[in-house]
Amino acid sequence: MQFNFLKVMAFSFLISLIISPIFIALSRKLQYGQYIREDGPKRHYCKAGTPTMGGIIFLVSLVLSSFFLAPKNIYLFLLLMITLGNGLIGFLDDYFKVVNRRSLGLRARHKLAGQLLLVAIFSVVLFWIGHSTAVKIPFTDLVIDLGYFYPLLIFLMLIGTSNAVNITDGIDGLAGGTVTIALLAYLIIAALQGIEAVAYFNSAFIGGIFGFLVYNLHPAKVFMGDVGSLALGSALAAVAILTKAELLLLIIGGVFVIETISVIMQVIFYRIQVDEFF
Repeated sequence: MQFNFLKVMAFSFLISLIISPIFIALSRKLQYGQYIREDGPKRHYCKAGTPTMGGIIFLVSLVLSSFFLAPKNIYLFLLLMITLGNGLIGFLDDYFKVVNRRSLGLRARHKLAGQLLLVAIFSVVLFWIGHSTAVKIPFTDLVIDLGYFYPLLIFLMLIGTSNAVNITDGIDGLAGGTVTIALLAYLIIAALQGIEAVAYFNSAFIGGIFGFLVYNLHPAKVFMGDVGSLALGSALAAVAILTKAELLLLIIGGVFVIETISVIMQVIFYRIQVDEFF
């Protein structure tokens, strides 16, 4: 089984590694480059024009690897549905930014509406297959059955994690590297539980991200964009839900929690400063 996981990872890595330069060359030809806000840090200006939407690279490697090598069942369907669905929302957001030459893409309410639809489908299918609504408190014997409130937890995890990874994606290789570590942790959890579909999915994703990181590490030749960050975050949350290690995500994905809290505090501080000024 271990060999199979490594084979999937290597296969996905090679696909990502092969299509990355092709994607970068095509993006440059089409002038699909990163737009930098004029009020942003000056050190970011040098990144203007760098090909974006690179998340497509590891999503393609994920789909191909899963199709050819992963066991086909409802878990794999759910993971691909939530990942590719959020990736599509991110793609539309990136596309409008590129086409309109501005830093704003989809309106927040449109993105949220799309994510809510995905959460609803995900929740309905989980209830249909009899997925447990009980949540275990890490490092204790305490188990809480959320019952019909479980979809609320799914909503908070999927929306929160996808947007947290999106916020984290600000430095070359940061989001991809941190999500890879988290996915590796859940790969081990899934393997120990015997949930092969989740373990194979994680293997394919990790391999694809590694191939992408070859071109995304500093100085980045391509950025993942929202198509990548939203897909990564939602996949991580979905994996945590399917392995019944929901609350462990706060620890395994601690960097995303800290990053989100940091951004919230900065926004609050900024607003307080503005209010005091006026």
